[in-house]
Amino acid sequence: MKRRQFIQSSALAATAMVLGNPVKAEETPSRADVRRYRDLGKTGIGMSDISFGAGSVPSGSLILRAIDRGINYFDTAPDYGPSEDHFGEAMKRIKDRSKITIASKFCRPIPYAEGKSHLGLGTTVDEYVGAVENSLKRMGTDYLDAVFVHAMGEINDLDREKRRLLDENMLNAAEKLKKSGKVKHLAVSSHGPHNMEPLMLEAVNSGHFDYIMIAFNFMKFPRIPEVLRLARQKGVGVIAMKTLAGAKESGAELAAGQFEQAALKWVLKHEEVSGLVITFKSVQDLDLYLPASGQTFTAKDQKALDHYAALHGKQYCRTGCGDCLGACAQNVDIATILRYQMYFKNYGDEKRAMESYAALGQAARPCLGCASSTCTGACPHGLDVAAQLKDAHHHLTLSGMA
Repeated sequence: MKRRQFIQSSALAATAMVLGNPVKAEETPSRADVRRYRDLGKTGIGMSDISFGAGSVPSGSLILRAIDRGINYFDTAPDYGPSEDHFGEAMKRIKDRSKITIASKFCRPIPYAEGKSHLGLGTTVDEYVGAVENSLKRMGTDYLDAVFVHAMGEINDLDREKRRLLDENMLNAAEKLKKSGKVKHLAVSSHGPHNMEPLMLEAVNSGHFDYIMIAFNFMKFPRIPEVLRLARQKGVGVIAMKTLAGAKESGAELAAGQFEQAALKWVLKHEEVSGLVITFKSVQDLDLYLPASGQTFTAKDQKALDHYAALHGKQYCRTGCGDCLGACAQNVDIATILRYQMYFKNYGDEKRAMESYAALGQAARPCLGCASSTCTGACPHGLDVAAQLKDAHHHLTLSGMA
């Protein structure tokens, strides 16, 4: 039996043990379950190819349903609202903690919108350790399988972000947590909008991180293949996120779920990718995404992606691109504002989007009365940046909604 087949069959059988009740290893005709598990670098973890992003998880029961359907990797964070508390609810029903993988972040449990949730330069070793210990208390578990240095590249200062990436206090805290058995692996993530690729190349080359999580989808990311090749060469695992390229409506020409499943299969056709994390908000999301697990990417799938790109290619701000940022004389953080717009319009996360936009304060306002529109034409993908920013202000402020 091949290693991947062994991992898959073992993980499916283990699902029945996790919750302490009988669970069929094969899916029923009425539902789709995870069909494939893949090695996460050299960690020894065989992760479900489609895994659970818990940024908007509504309850512990959805986590249990995901486990029942074969998902064994879960991504959460202290600044994802009540997410870690919901894991605490679920943990009371999970009989074998070792059969699932839980990753959280070096963060504070304060709203993401305040912009101070990520632990940064100046954080002490004890503060890093304390953040993880508080996560463990909220989740009712003795250890994390991984802790992330999260959201590298959110500020446009490459040198400062490199220092955060390799912060001596963070690395010492990670070693202390590993020795105490409270953390097994150190990981790092980036969804841009600044310097995603150089930061991830730095992370892989450093030798400190067991795996990385990056924005990756069928829209073009010119330097990501370089990151994937290096990670594979070094034995560093790669998890993809932001896989739906904005998750906009795909049009009546496509059947329900056709675009979403095609987009996930496109990511998973890359052997360098260990798996992907996508946000699950409901049982319906399990039904929508899991049919792509273990499936081959086909010409029909490519046609669905081409259709989506034709509809939305000039409205989707590529995560991690940032090519337009130097075009604004007022230094408005265009990519960040358009990411919040995506959360509002496409992810259904209106509250978080509006709070995040409000936290930018005056830094988001200069474009409202701008007559020069120097950003127009700055996007290599054809976005009308000025119009997009005005649309974002309309959606993300109470005055705009009035």
